[in-house]
Amino acid sequence: MVSQVSTPPLESGDRLSRTEFERRYALFPNLRAELIEGVVYVASPVRAKQHGRPHALMITWLGTYVSATPGVDIEDNATVRLDLDNEPQPDALLRIEPEVGGNSRITEDDYIEGAPELIVEIAASSASVDMNAKLNAYRRNGVREYLVWQVYENQIRWFQLQDSEYVPLEPEAEVIKSRIFPGLWLAIDALQQGDLATVLSMLQTGLSSSEH
Repeated sequence: MVSQVSTPPLESGDRLSRTEFERRYALFPNLRAELIEGVVYVASPVRAKQHGRPHALMITWLGTYVSATPGVDIEDNATVRLDLDNEPQPDALLRIEPEVGGNSRITEDDYIEGAPELIVEIAASSASVDMNAKLNAYRRNGVREYLVWQVYENQIRWFQLQDSEYVPLEPEAEVIKSRIFPGLWLAIDALQQGDLATVLSMLQTGLSSSEH
């Protein structure tokens, strides 16, 4: 009698095809996992100050922008099919709807396919996967802007894709302005200090500007 072999759960370091990754992920829905450059990364439990709070601040800022900007979609921890070796689950993203020129779409099975215009990650440190393998995967697949909050260093880095390379967006008077989403302005110091009121006030200034 031949015994049945059960499907092993996803584990960090597994090297899988995207098809096999999705098959196993569907069998273990309580996991949060990503496929980056063909390698599986399973997330650890989320800490409050190191991830939960920064994530909430980012979502509030982005959601406020979307509420005033037709044709832009926001997603929180949504799976993105970038290519055959990369299926990340970014902390947050903004995408332009395809009807108005965006590069990604929602598939029939309810995944994002293609490169969102802006991806946001809350990173453990500058040495994390977010600043290495993910950065390269996003760059190669044409994610036009990539914002990383490195919480241990309390450093916020916002990159723009230029000539197939990521270059930092430089702040103007402590404010960084998106080149893809008009009026999406970020008060860097205020966000680093957790001052949401000032962050949203500066965003409202951007939303009231002529560019938006």
